[in-house]
Amino acid sequence: MSNYQSPDDIKYVASLLNLAPQEARAFIEFDHQTVKREDGLIPIKTREFIALAVALTTQCAYCIDIHTKGAMRAGASKQELAELISVAASVRAGATMGHGLLALRLLDELKY
Repeated sequence: MSNYQSPDDIKYVASLLNLAPQEARAFIEFDHQTVKREDGLIPIKTREFIALAVALTTQCAYCIDIHTKGAMRAGASKQELAELISVAASVRAGATMGHGLLALRLLDELKY
């Protein structure tokens, strides 16, 4: 038995819907209204790109799977996904640098 995520874990959505139906339905509806909404100002392909970039930075395997497929259905090319991956990596690295600057300031504040 593994303690790690498996693609088969998605079958537990049904269990979640049975165990916490109001909360699970609210989450699913929220997800569909924000990411899958086709009548918004942000096109669906861009919505999928945003969702995928966030999924990459939060490292959610399920979201990466779902939003990669969603982006491809919305017309994304492999080249676009490659650029998206680089942008997400850059932003995550930038956040690390930003937190590093905070650590330097905190160190200075402790010294004085």
